[in-house]
Amino acid sequence: MVPRLIQPLFEQLARQYPVVTLTGPRQSGKTTLAQSVFPSKPYVTLEDPDVRRFAIEDPRGFLAGFTQGAILDEIQRAPELTSYLQGMVDADPTPGRFVLTVSHQFELMRGVTQSLAGRTAVLRLLPFSAAELAQLSPAAVSLPLSQWIYAGFYPRIHDRGLDPSQVLGDYFATYVERDLRALTAVHDLARFERFVRLCAGRVGQLVNLSSLANDAGVSHSTAQAWMDLLQTSYIVHLLPPWFTNTGKRLVKSSKLYFYDVGLACWLLGLRSADQVSRDPLWGGLFENFIVMEALKDRFNQGENAPLYFYRDSTGHEVDLLVPTRGRFRAIEIKAGATVNGDYFRGLQQFAKAHPDQLESGSVVFGGLQGQGRSDWPVWSWQTLLNPPPYSKTKGTA
Repeated sequence: MVPRLIQPLFEQLARQYPVVTLTGPRQSGKTTLAQSVFPSKPYVTLEDPDVRRFAIEDPRGFLAGFTQGAILDEIQRAPELTSYLQGMVDADPTPGRFVLTVSHQFELMRGVTQSLAGRTAVLRLLPFSAAELAQLSPAAVSLPLSQWIYAGFYPRIHDRGLDPSQVLGDYFATYVERDLRALTAVHDLARFERFVRLCAGRVGQLVNLSSLANDAGVSHSTAQAWMDLLQTSYIVHLLPPWFTNTGKRLVKSSKLYFYDVGLACWLLGLRSADQVSRDPLWGGLFENFIVMEALKDRFNQGENAPLYFYRDSTGHEVDLLVPTRGRFRAIEIKAGATVNGDYFRGLQQFAKAHPDQLESGSVVFGGLQGQGRSDWPVWSWQTLLNPPPYSKTKGTA
């Protein structure tokens, strides 16, 4: 198993809280991480119908078998357990007793924050980061950028050397056929699938729900409900805009990304790395890749402060604003492999309009050779392949 960058934080929080909750997309490695950190803890999956029935029908009797604690996997299948866990950890608040894994936020995360407030740390584990994947497969470092984006970052693909298209197709089929049926009422699955593919066609763009609803043939309210569903089930991430009191001059729609860029490629019908690099959405897919790397970095440090983008009404834009010491690191993302002056216009405008908000600025681009410019450094995407030198950080409760 490749060491996950979030593991030191996970271990630290398990020494401080009686419960640690790992949430994130299905197949992002939550179970593997929990079992590697706590190999001697009993492991129970609520995916097993018999186990789930026992937990739902007799939660006290079920938990009585784990007085010393356990790893309870996919606990969203029996969300009532969190209320009974509260009494157990209040009676015995030994740190690290229980590890809960959650693949969907839905009602369960509300239950966790209400029933276990102050008793649990909540960590978000996304699929592999580029640095983690480079550790797993050093040969991957020499692969072209398009291959990284095409394959995505779900651990199972890389652990077992599987075909990305096959795995991602199965992943999406499982999500639609099992998870949606179990967790919400999507009556028209064919139309929902069309809606998700339309979202993939808008990767890196401002969300326009009216347009999505019209193209999918559904009402605006249905489109909103489905977008909420995609967010809470870790398929889609909406990056909010940053604005101040002068927000009337700024764009306020969020930008759409997928938690895994490989899944976005699959939904677009791209079945090879060559197709990805030639696709009209190449720039949006590269932007998706970089934004998700930044989000993984935040989560791996236990940071909850959201990331933003900036765009004013005249079209000046900075793709990513990362909160840093009360200000922002501004990052422009360009898929091109050749640096040109246009790469810096958004940064220059942001610095001019909001000088007090700018901590630093840089460009991440699709080329291999960065440039140490004095004003706006240019970084190759390959800098992401080096693990960040994390200091010990505090988690979230």
